[in-house]
Amino acid sequence: MTEVEQGQNSFDHKTFLKNLTKQPGVYQMYDADGQILYVGKAKNLKNRVSSYFQKTGLPIKTMALVKRIASIEITVMPTEAEALVLEHNLIKSQKPPFNVVLRDDKSFPYIFLSEGEKHPRLSFYRGNKKKKGRYFGPYPNAGAVRESLNFLQKMFGVRQCEDSVYKNRSRPCLLYQIGRCSGPCVEAVTPEEYSFDIENTALFLEGKSDQLYETLNKAMEAASQSLEFERAAEYRDKIVALRHVQASQIVEAGQGNIDTLACVSEKGLVCVHVLYIRQGRIIGSKSYQPKDRLEHQEGEVLSAYISHTYLEEGKMDIPSTIITSHDIEDAQALSAAVERQTGKQVKITTNVRTYRAKWVAMALEAARQNLKNQLNNKQTLLQRFEALQDALKAEDMPRRIECFDISHSSGEKTVASCVVFDHSGARKSDYRRFNIDDITAGDDYAAMEQAITRRYSRLQREEQQLPDILLIDGGKGQLGVARKVMTELGIDEIMLVGVAKGTTRKAGFETLVHEDGHEQVLAGDNVALHLIQQIRDEAHRFAVTGHKQRRDKARKTSTLESIPGVGPKRRRELLKYFGGLQEVMNAGIEDLAKVPGISKKMAEEVYSVLHSE
Repeated sequence: MTEVEQGQNSFDHKTFLKNLTKQPGVYQMYDADGQILYVGKAKNLKNRVSSYFQKTGLPIKTMALVKRIASIEITVMPTEAEALVLEHNLIKSQKPPFNVVLRDDKSFPYIFLSEGEKHPRLSFYRGNKKKKGRYFGPYPNAGAVRESLNFLQKMFGVRQCEDSVYKNRSRPCLLYQIGRCSGPCVEAVTPEEYSFDIENTALFLEGKSDQLYETLNKAMEAASQSLEFERAAEYRDKIVALRHVQASQIVEAGQGNIDTLACVSEKGLVCVHVLYIRQGRIIGSKSYQPKDRLEHQEGEVLSAYISHTYLEEGKMDIPSTIITSHDIEDAQALSAAVERQTGKQVKITTNVRTYRAKWVAMALEAARQNLKNQLNNKQTLLQRFEALQDALKAEDMPRRIECFDISHSSGEKTVASCVVFDHSGARKSDYRRFNIDDITAGDDYAAMEQAITRRYSRLQREEQQLPDILLIDGGKGQLGVARKVMTELGIDEIMLVGVAKGTTRKAGFETLVHEDGHEQVLAGDNVALHLIQQIRDEAHRFAVTGHKQRRDKARKTSTLESIPGVGPKRRRELLKYFGGLQEVMNAGIEDLAKVPGISKKMAEEVYSVLHSE
């Protein structure tokens, strides 16, 4: 590869590389339209960027990226760690298509123990840590938090009810009756006893098992010496329960917070599995399936995951150690970048033994199983696409299918949906809804025409990818509307297929309507029909959801809100004076003028708007 072609343009990489610095920094690759393609960081910019233009040995997908490069911009940084931070920020803001894409999920959940109250509360918490109290976590998912809260409720009886419930109780609730709460709302527990339960709860959540056992043992002995044998038995049962919980965990004594990361890749798909170890206990795990268009090595994917996850200050707690299944070339720079960005030190290591090696093996096996499931699902989807090609007698296997559906309630607030499927399944980022206005209520043909026109005129204008097959939920009439729009737009390469309900209107009896007029009924066990049903049902779901949201929003809006000059205060006065909207509608101008704040002129305006239909 001596020259990189870009349409009629070419990127003179030889001249560019000749003058490129060897310092650390960030490089940004752009196409001929100025659109970002890829963002990367390098310890040595010249060596790293040169690797993209070597004559042999480039992966096919990397070659596809290089062919699109029209320009490269660089930013020199003092250190590799600072380059990592800049790379992270650029990927987050620009979302380049050839980088490893890790979707931003919701923030991690915590267990929250309030402070500054007579009887502190233990609760599930997600979000910014603004409340005064102690936060324990993060946990990988809500289920892990609720499981821990359930155990703590049985063990220590610290209240978990809302403050509004706690402050308004006059007698103990059912949880007190079954021994799951100590009843602080009705003073069924002394302040000293409740504080003791709070301290024990905190010790458990902090992983200070030895200190907790010592505290409970002393309490058991004191109760025995005071001849309070029932209370001593309660402490004994708590110790036994704690021992049982600890025995079920893989524990490495003396270790703190550790995240174990494993990565497996196969056939263009990637899975990253994370084990979360907090205070020496595995509290849960989570799998991620990042999109990787360049098929990076496992170590590179893990590096991208660490950068994405731990460089975001406040997103989650930073563990003291991160164990990875594969070597990461820039591990030292990543550690420095995390410390620079968050102020917390983290050690990234690969070669581990004993319990840590077991954690890595567990994470790798989970990643393999999840990837296997993902591959099986993808293989099933490909089989369905192949069967659809055969059923429709298409020359090539379709790569992208779009489907439209219309939803309304007797013509009210019509919404059209467009869903998109490819060989990876539903592409929800490409879904679109269209609020349909300016048509006769209930005219599905006009609604379909407006939606398809808006969709494909925009795709043409923005030179976006068109589908190979367009499914229309309907028969010959709907199909005719779609063909009319496509003809007007000059689009003739899309295969149009109507999906009409059969005579019984039951699933499995759909009729496919083709443009030449002939109808086709596929067998109920045909996987091509299953794919069509899946896409059609998804379009229907998406349309119905959008319609309900639009309809409910309109119905929650008071008619009074559309009257100029009638703000919240006047609306309140009108409703308060007449007792409801219907009474306001029935009132005359003279009656409206009697409302405080409503002049005669304003009353005439209100009356005119309310009786304009």
